[in-house]
Amino acid sequence: ATFASSYYLVGDLPNNLWISLSIIISAGTFGAAIIPEFTKIFTSPKSKHVNEVVESSRQGGASLNILSGLVAGNFSAFWKGIVFVGLMAIAYFASNYGLDEFMVYPSIFAFGLVAFGMLGMGPVTIAVDSYGPVTDNAQSIYELSLIEEDQEEKIKEIEADFGFTPDFEKSKYYLEANDGAGNTFKATAKPVLIGTAVVGATTMIFSLILVIKDVLGVDPATLLNILNPYSIFGFILGGAVIYWFTGASIQAVTTGAGRAVDYIKNNINLDPGAEKKASTEKSRQVVAICTKYAQNGMFNIFIAVFAFALGIAFLSAPGEGGYNAPVSMFVSYLISIALFGLFQAIFMANAGGAWDNAKKVIEVDLKEKGTDLHAAAVVGDTVGDPFKDTSSVALNPIIKFTTLFGLLAMEIAITESFRGVAPYLGVLFFLIALFFVIRSFYGMRLKKS
Repeated sequence: ATFASSYYLVGDLPNNLWISLSIIISAGTFGAAIIPEFTKIFTSPKSKHVNEVVESSRQGGASLNILSGLVAGNFSAFWKGIVFVGLMAIAYFASNYGLDEFMVYPSIFAFGLVAFGMLGMGPVTIAVDSYGPVTDNAQSIYELSLIEEDQEEKIKEIEADFGFTPDFEKSKYYLEANDGAGNTFKATAKPVLIGTAVVGATTMIFSLILVIKDVLGVDPATLLNILNPYSIFGFILGGAVIYWFTGASIQAVTTGAGRAVDYIKNNINLDPGAEKKASTEKSRQVVAICTKYAQNGMFNIFIAVFAFALGIAFLSAPGEGGYNAPVSMFVSYLISIALFGLFQAIFMANAGGAWDNAKKVIEVDLKEKGTDLHAAAVVGDTVGDPFKDTSSVALNPIIKFTTLFGLLAMEIAITESFRGVAPYLGVLFFLIALFFVIRSFYGMRLKKS
């Protein structure tokens, strides 16, 4: 379809340029199709990695469960990295056939087309990403309804109202199996989405480099010179921000969960003989507690990310007398944010998916719910939820926001009228960012009961 559309729309371009464009776009579309298949290797209930997590749980409890999940996440990041390099290499080599006659840097344009090709599979990605929450909620509603507590009464009620006899055991199996499939589908969507963000960020970063070239006359080839210490500073700062963000987002989850557990212990009767159904008011209070700490964590993170972008951009303003070396710092910072964010997101998403589906295998296939093996898997799944559902997915907007906002901030920083005050404002915003970094932990800690 890509080749046919390209031939129809731009087939009159010289030197059969439509073929090169089709190859580049198809590389992105192919990537959006093959990346989910690689994800299944690490997160599917039938995969060797998930089975390894199950076996580790059996032999070593929760400790080995967590270690095996980390192994799955790390291996997945390696193989996904190889896939991304392969896709971008195809785009690079294809861009050398004809595109260089129309533009100065055809490879960067090609990388943007790869992201465009990946987004061509957007409807499929959105569909599979939506499937997971639906099956997860359906399975949760089944359990929370306590439908298994009084099956005879429920069977009579359904027979009277709908005219058929339900099989609750089979229903539960289907719900659990679909929940496991949904976990895999969610995991397959995340690398595609983060991949489009990173590949697209590459193009936006290059547009910033061209702006710097036009304003300051700096050769783009010298901006990321490894001999320039400012380039090293930017790379290190970008990696540091990604790891802080991961910790801050998980800390928000930890605190919210801890506060919710405290409330449940103090206000809901958990004795074996007590009624299992909690009041609506108390259930709403638990939701309110979780929401409160999610919003508090979000506020700290957003202000810090915003201030880091401004602070590092302003600190990268050129100095007096045409001293342009600091400009490299913000460019390398954006590249570091994209690359560190890519691998951190893939690692966390797939490790979380492996933990979650290992629990599903124990519950559905092995039917060992309530055993020590299941308890170990529950611990792993508890660790995996903030990995895959909080930090990994949130890295996508972090990369996009930092890149987009960074373009605007850097354009301001390099203007001649702003250069004199830029370093002072840079220090101010950097200190503001550090304040909220500290607050994201010390202001969110679980204090002693």
